[in-house]
Amino acid sequence: MTSTGTVGAVPAQRSAARPRAVGGAVRDLRGQAARPHRLGFAAGDIVVVSGLPGGGKSTLIKRAAEAGIDSQDTRERWERRMPAALPYAVYRPLVRAAHYRGLWRELRSGASVVVHDCGTQSWVRGVLAAVARRRGRALHLLLLDTTAEEALSGQAARGRRVSSYAFARHRSAVARLLAAAESGRPPRGCTTTTLLDRPAAASLTHIAFDA
Repeated sequence: MTSTGTVGAVPAQRSAARPRAVGGAVRDLRGQAARPHRLGFAAGDIVVVSGLPGGGKSTLIKRAAEAGIDSQDTRERWERRMPAALPYAVYRPLVRAAHYRGLWRELRSGASVVVHDCGTQSWVRGVLAAVARRRGRALHLLLLDTTAEEALSGQAARGRRVSSYAFARHRSAVARLLAAAESGRPPRGCTTTTLLDRPAAASLTHIAFDA
């Protein structure tokens, strides 16, 4: 069974303004006067949230997704257990292993889930797409389109900066996703892509899975 996401809870007085449809599988909510407060997907579907580091992925997931799997949460749990002087790079492999173990446990349960994705890990989307296919459900991409300056400001606000090399890799990966979406093509394995700028992401309060 293939399903697509729906946009809901747009105030009635703004109903004349509609999300731009780049293609049948791509919705562009950037620059819209009517910013939806809710995105709805079918029960059992998987949603992956991508964008630049510091672009607001974790903030969006924490605010709008009850069923969210965020690598940042895993990192923060480990940081609280580790000596403050110990560099994150030392235990980063353990954090990643714990994150993917928790993600896999959630996926095996068959539950709907919203997953944090940094954009560079295309293999993660491949795994999620395969799981969705086995369920007979769909994988959806929410792509946050932020400038490099906005993302760097977000990194500074949370007190964590990624290296220039890593940030450049993220920018290249996200640019490829954006280019594909703007041409009407979701990434391989994704049923839909929804493009969000910072105002659209800030307005979103619910990522819901409807029976």
